[in-house]
Amino acid sequence: MATVLGAFVIAGIVVVLGLVAYVGVVVSVRHSAQSGADLAALAAAGALERGADDPCARAREVAAANGVHADGCRVDGRDVVVATSATVRLGLFGMRQSHAVARAGPADQITPVG
Repeated sequence: MATVLGAFVIAGIVVVLGLVAYVGVVVSVRHSAQSGADLAALAAAGALERGADDPCARAREVAAANGVHADGCRVDGRDVVVATSATVRLGLFGMRQSHAVARAGPADQITPVG
């Protein structure tokens, strides 16, 4: 009886550890998508300030260099808004997309700290 109970406990622990691993993968890919969006938006905003004709081209380059796909990019005044996605591979559960959006532009007024 104790052997059967022990086997169920071990099986339960293995299932929980597997689910924790999947959650870790999802969180990691979500962070990658957000980091890619942040960096792409910053690069595009910098290109826009330097007078680039197509700052979104720079956003796509930076997103690709960071392993994410640039789903969208638009210039909003002096700001740039970039949307990215990254693929989450979940083994038996298939593949899903993780999405992120970032906005970057110049600070209109910088307040000194201190």
